[in-house]
Amino acid sequence: MSNTVIITGASGGIGSATAIYFAEKGWNVVMNYFRSAESAKILAASLSSHGYSVMPYYADITNRTSVERMIYDTENKFGKIDALVNNAGIAQQKLFTDITDSDFDKMISVNLKGAFLCSQAVLPNMIHYKSGKIVNISSIWGVSGGACEVHYSASKAALIGLTKALAKEVAPSGIQVNCIAPGLIETRMNNNISADDLNDFVEEIPLGRMGDPAEVAELIYFLCGKGSDYITGQVITQDGGLTI
Repeated sequence: MSNTVIITGASGGIGSATAIYFAEKGWNVVMNYFRSAESAKILAASLSSHGYSVMPYYADITNRTSVERMIYDTENKFGKIDALVNNAGIAQQKLFTDITDSDFDKMISVNLKGAFLCSQAVLPNMIHYKSGKIVNISSIWGVSGGACEVHYSASKAALIGLTKALAKEVAPSGIQVNCIAPGLIETRMNNNISADDLNDFVEEIPLGRMGDPAEVAELIYFLCGKGSDYITGQVITQDGGLTI
Protein backbone atom coordinates (compact mmCIF):
# COMPACT_ATOMS: atom_id res chain seq x y z
CA MET A 1 0.00 0.00 0.00
CA SER A 2 1.30 3.46 -0.94
CA ASN A 3 2.08 6.06 1.68
CA THR A 4 -0.08 9.18 1.87
CA VAL A 5 0.97 12.78 2.40
CA ILE A 6 -1.07 15.97 2.79
CA ILE A 7 0.73 19.10 1.59
CA THR A 8 -0.81 22.46 2.42
CA GLY A 9 -0.20 25.34 0.06
CA ALA A 10 0.66 22.81 -2.62
CA SER A 11 0.20 25.21 -5.54
CA GLY A 12 3.10 27.47 -4.54
CA GLY A 13 6.79 27.13 -5.36
CA ILE A 14 7.90 24.84 -2.54
CA GLY A 15 4.49 23.20 -2.30
CA SER A 16 4.25 22.24 -5.95
CA ALA A 17 7.85 20.99 -6.02
CA THR A 18 7.08 18.87 -2.97
CA ALA A 19 3.91 17.47 -4.54
CA ILE A 20 5.86 16.47 -7.64
CA TYR A 21 8.66 14.89 -5.59
CA PHE A 22 6.33 12.77 -3.47
CA ALA A 23 4.18 11.75 -6.42
CA GLU A 24 7.23 10.59 -8.37
CA LYS A 25 8.25 8.52 -5.34
CA GLY A 26 4.93 6.70 -5.49
CA TRP A 27 3.08 8.41 -2.64
CA ASN A 28 -0.60 9.33 -2.61
CA VAL A 29 -0.50 13.13 -2.60
CA VAL A 30 -3.29 15.37 -1.31
CA MET A 31 -2.58 18.82 -2.73
CA ASN A 32 -4.26 21.41 -0.56
CA TYR A 33 -4.92 24.80 -2.14
CA PHE A 34 -6.93 27.89 -1.26
CA ARG A 35 -6.68 30.71 -3.82
CA SER A 36 -4.63 29.12 -6.60
CA ALA A 37 -7.21 26.61 -7.79
CA GLU A 38 -6.22 26.69 -11.47
CA SER A 39 -2.50 26.06 -10.94
CA ALA A 40 -3.19 23.32 -8.39
CA LYS A 41 -5.64 21.52 -10.66
CA ILE A 42 -3.36 21.83 -13.70
CA LEU A 43 -0.42 20.33 -11.79
CA ALA A 44 -2.60 17.57 -10.31
CA ALA A 45 -3.98 16.71 -13.74
CA SER A 46 -0.49 16.61 -15.22
CA LEU A 47 0.77 14.27 -12.50
CA SER A 48 -2.33 12.09 -12.72
CA SER A 49 -1.88 11.77 -16.48
CA HIS A 50 1.48 10.12 -15.74
CA GLY A 51 -0.16 7.58 -13.50
CA TYR A 52 0.58 9.24 -10.17
CA SER A 53 -1.96 9.28 -7.34
CA VAL A 54 -2.73 12.94 -6.76
CA MET A 55 -5.84 14.60 -5.32
CA PRO A 56 -6.20 18.40 -5.40
CA TYR A 57 -8.24 19.61 -2.43
CA TYR A 58 -9.67 23.03 -1.63
CA ALA A 59 -9.56 23.88 2.06
CA ASP A 60 -9.16 27.01 4.13
CA ILE A 61 -6.52 25.95 6.64
CA THR A 62 -7.55 28.75 9.02
CA ASN A 63 -11.02 27.22 9.38
CA ARG A 64 -11.43 24.15 11.61
CA THR A 65 -14.45 22.76 9.76
CA SER A 66 -12.70 23.06 6.40
CA VAL A 67 -9.55 21.37 7.73
CA GLU A 68 -11.44 18.54 9.42
CA ARG A 69 -13.34 17.87 6.20
CA MET A 70 -10.05 17.59 4.29
CA ILE A 71 -8.63 15.12 6.80
CA TYR A 72 -11.88 13.11 6.86
CA ASP A 73 -11.98 12.84 3.07
CA THR A 74 -8.30 11.89 2.93
CA GLU A 75 -8.82 9.11 5.47
CA ASN A 76 -11.86 7.84 3.57
CA LYS A 77 -9.94 7.70 0.32
CA PHE A 78 -6.50 6.51 1.43
CA GLY A 79 -6.88 5.28 5.02
CA LYS A 80 -3.62 5.82 6.90
CA ILE A 81 -2.09 9.31 6.69
CA ASP A 82 1.68 8.94 6.85
CA ALA A 83 2.80 12.56 6.65
CA LEU A 84 1.59 16.13 6.89
CA VAL A 85 3.58 19.01 5.42
CA ASN A 86 2.48 22.36 6.84
CA ASN A 87 3.79 24.46 4.00
CA ALA A 88 1.03 27.05 3.39
CA GLY A 89 2.06 30.53 4.35
CA ILE A 90 1.94 34.21 3.51
CA ALA A 91 4.51 37.00 3.75
CA GLN A 92 4.37 40.78 3.91
CA GLN A 93 7.02 43.49 4.09
CA LYS A 94 6.00 46.46 6.20
CA LEU A 95 7.49 48.79 8.77
CA PHE A 96 6.58 47.59 12.26
CA THR A 97 4.77 50.87 13.00
CA ASP A 98 2.62 50.41 9.88
CA ILE A 99 1.44 46.85 10.64
CA THR A 100 -2.31 46.87 11.26
CA ASP A 101 -4.31 44.58 13.53
CA SER A 102 -5.67 42.93 10.39
CA ASP A 103 -2.15 42.39 8.97
CA PHE A 104 -1.01 40.78 12.21
CA ASP A 105 -4.09 38.62 12.71
CA LYS A 106 -3.99 37.32 9.13
CA MET A 107 -0.28 36.48 9.36
CA ILE A 108 -0.73 34.51 12.59
CA SER A 109 -3.89 32.84 11.31
CA VAL A 110 -2.33 31.47 8.12
CA ASN A 111 1.25 30.81 9.22
CA LEU A 112 0.59 29.49 12.73
CA LYS A 113 -3.07 28.66 13.28
CA GLY A 114 -3.20 26.77 9.97
CA ALA A 115 -0.40 24.46 11.10
CA PHE A 116 -2.07 24.08 14.50
CA LEU A 117 -5.43 23.09 13.00
CA CYS A 118 -3.99 20.71 10.40
CA SER A 119 -1.71 19.00 12.91
CA GLN A 120 -4.48 18.65 15.47
CA ALA A 121 -6.83 17.18 12.88
CA VAL A 122 -4.37 14.63 11.50
CA LEU A 123 -2.95 13.41 14.81
CA PRO A 124 -5.78 11.04 15.82
CA ASN A 125 -5.11 9.01 12.65
CA MET A 126 -1.35 8.99 13.29
CA ILE A 127 -1.75 8.12 16.97
CA HIS A 128 -4.07 5.26 16.02
CA TYR A 129 -1.35 3.78 13.79
CA LYS A 130 1.48 4.75 16.18
CA SER A 131 3.41 6.38 13.35
CA GLY A 132 3.50 9.59 11.36
CA LYS A 133 5.57 12.56 10.32
CA ILE A 134 4.76 16.25 10.53
CA VAL A 135 7.05 18.74 8.79
CA ASN A 136 6.53 22.45 9.37
CA ILE A 137 7.95 25.01 6.96
CA SER A 138 9.23 28.02 8.89
CA SER A 139 11.83 30.53 7.64
CA ILE A 140 15.29 31.82 8.51
CA TRP A 141 13.48 34.94 9.72
CA GLY A 142 11.79 32.74 12.30
CA VAL A 143 15.30 31.92 13.54
CA SER A 144 17.08 35.28 13.28
CA GLY A 145 14.31 37.82 12.66
CA GLY A 146 13.85 40.01 9.61
CA ALA A 147 13.56 43.80 9.59
CA CYS A 148 10.31 45.07 8.06
CA GLU A 149 8.87 41.59 8.51
CA VAL A 150 8.25 41.51 12.25
CA HIS A 151 4.80 39.88 12.11
CA TYR A 152 6.06 37.34 9.56
CA SER A 153 9.14 36.59 11.70
CA ALA A 154 6.98 36.24 14.81
CA SER A 155 4.63 33.77 13.12
CA LYS A 156 7.51 31.67 11.85
CA ALA A 157 9.29 31.73 15.21
CA ALA A 158 6.07 30.56 16.85
CA LEU A 159 5.93 27.70 14.36
CA ILE A 160 9.37 26.61 15.58
CA GLY A 161 8.09 26.62 19.15
CA LEU A 162 5.08 24.58 18.11
CA THR A 163 7.39 22.08 16.41
CA LYS A 164 9.59 21.53 19.45
CA ALA A 165 6.75 21.26 21.96
CA LEU A 166 4.57 19.00 19.82
CA ALA A 167 7.56 16.76 19.05
CA LYS A 168 7.96 16.08 22.77
CA GLU A 169 4.26 15.45 23.28
CA VAL A 170 3.72 12.95 20.47
CA ALA A 171 7.08 11.15 20.53
CA PRO A 172 5.68 8.37 22.77
CA SER A 173 3.13 7.68 20.03
CA GLY A 174 5.90 7.06 17.47
CA ILE A 175 5.37 10.37 15.66
CA GLN A 176 8.17 12.73 14.59
CA VAL A 177 7.70 16.48 14.19
CA ASN A 178 10.41 18.55 12.54
CA CYS A 179 10.85 21.96 10.97
CA ILE A 180 12.68 23.41 7.98
CA ALA A 181 13.72 27.07 7.97
CA PRO A 182 14.43 27.92 4.32
CA GLY A 183 16.42 30.95 3.30
CA LEU A 184 16.07 32.70 -0.04
CA ILE A 185 14.31 30.19 -2.31
CA GLU A 186 13.47 30.96 -5.93
CA THR A 187 9.67 31.25 -5.72
CA ARG A 188 6.92 33.74 -6.52
CA MET A 189 7.13 35.01 -2.94
CA ASN A 190 10.19 37.02 -4.03
CA ASN A 191 8.24 38.94 -6.67
CA ASN A 192 7.84 41.90 -4.31
CA ILE A 193 11.62 42.27 -4.01
CA SER A 194 13.38 44.52 -6.52
CA ALA A 195 16.06 43.02 -8.77
CA ASP A 196 18.75 45.14 -7.11
CA ASP A 197 17.71 44.10 -3.61
CA LEU A 198 17.55 40.48 -4.71
CA ASN A 199 21.06 40.64 -6.14
CA ASP A 200 22.34 42.26 -2.93
CA PHE A 201 20.69 39.49 -0.92
CA VAL A 202 22.27 36.76 -3.05
CA GLU A 203 25.72 38.33 -2.63
CA GLU A 204 25.40 37.77 1.14
CA ILE A 205 24.78 34.03 0.71
CA PRO A 206 28.02 32.01 1.03
CA LEU A 207 26.93 29.54 -1.65
CA GLY A 208 26.25 32.49 -3.96
CA ARG A 209 22.77 31.58 -5.19
CA MET A 210 19.13 31.22 -4.30
CA GLY A 211 17.85 27.82 -3.28
CA ASP A 212 15.75 25.68 -5.60
CA PRO A 213 12.28 24.60 -4.40
CA ALA A 214 13.19 21.04 -5.42
CA GLU A 215 16.03 21.10 -2.87
CA VAL A 216 13.57 21.93 -0.11
CA ALA A 217 11.23 19.23 -1.41
CA GLU A 218 13.99 16.65 -1.16
CA LEU A 219 14.67 17.58 2.47
CA ILE A 220 10.96 17.43 3.26
CA TYR A 221 10.81 13.98 1.71
CA PHE A 222 13.71 12.79 3.84
CA LEU A 223 12.01 14.04 7.00
CA CYS A 224 8.85 12.16 6.00
CA GLY A 225 10.69 8.89 5.35
CA LYS A 226 12.13 6.03 7.39
CA GLY A 227 15.57 7.62 7.48
CA SER A 228 14.33 10.29 9.89
CA ASP A 229 12.75 7.91 12.42
CA TYR A 230 15.24 9.00 15.12
CA ILE A 231 15.05 12.72 14.32
CA THR A 232 12.41 14.86 16.02
CA GLY A 233 11.95 18.38 17.31
CA GLN A 234 14.69 19.68 15.02
CA VAL A 235 14.90 22.91 13.03
CA ILE A 236 16.99 22.51 9.89
CA THR A 237 18.12 25.78 8.36
CA GLN A 238 18.36 25.46 4.58
CA ASP A 239 19.77 28.81 3.52
CA GLY A 240 23.03 28.34 1.62
CA GLY A 241 25.02 29.33 4.68
CA LEU A 242 23.40 32.75 5.18
CA THR A 243 22.95 32.36 8.94
CA ILE A 244 26.28 30.65 9.70
